[in-house]
Amino acid sequence: MGGLRPSLTDASGGLTYHWRALRYRGNLWKPFCAQVERWLLDWQPPQEKLLIVGPSAGYSLPTGFLSRFAQVAILEPDPLARQFLARRFPALDFVYGSLDCMGSAEAPASLAAEYPDSAILFSNVIGQRLDGLPRSWASALQIALAGHSWASYHDVISTEIPPRTMDPRRFSVGVSLEDVLMGFWDGGELSLHDHQTFAALPVEDYAIWQILPSRYHLIGWRSQCVAC
Repeated sequence: MGGLRPSLTDASGGLTYHWRALRYRGNLWKPFCAQVERWLLDWQPPQEKLLIVGPSAGYSLPTGFLSRFAQVAILEPDPLARQFLARRFPALDFVYGSLDCMGSAEAPASLAAEYPDSAILFSNVIGQRLDGLPRSWASALQIALAGHSWASYHDVISTEIPPRTMDPRRFSVGVSLEDVLMGFWDGGELSLHDHQTFAALPVEDYAIWQILPSRYHLIGWRSQCVAC
């Protein structure tokens, strides 16, 4: 199984993302970061170890959540992000892994085998990578992690059209993407980028992340807890 290759230009991180965080985390991103904190505080895996896949510098991660775990391991290809992460959370002694768990359809099984006693969090990364992965990756992930506590918040769609509401919403699994979109945007044609996660990883909880003044991401949350 391949290892992580260092990258400063990854689609889910890199220099552009760090600049955006510096510019907008203290204002524009605040409502979304607060929603992520609520999701994470409600997720109560019994494991003492946590693995985070793709956290970048942890811009949307709350200290209180991370401090619940005796060990926090990281899979992050951006070397600058790893430095920023350590500076943002100086009280935490992160363990940095090298597994590329999104490199192939076989990678999820390797992830489960390498971290058998860890809860696993995908930190807004799957929606940035799913386009380039085999179609079987998402189903392989769910099979491999059936015995794990795991969670993911990830892009569903992104658009330059402002939503009608910024309030988080819950929908029943099985509703159409069109119904979900109508819960946030007015009717009519919506110009958007589909991150291919809606059918691959069905979720119930959604929130809006205004990542730029003229860019909005619909983020979905999925989680499960499994006893040790």
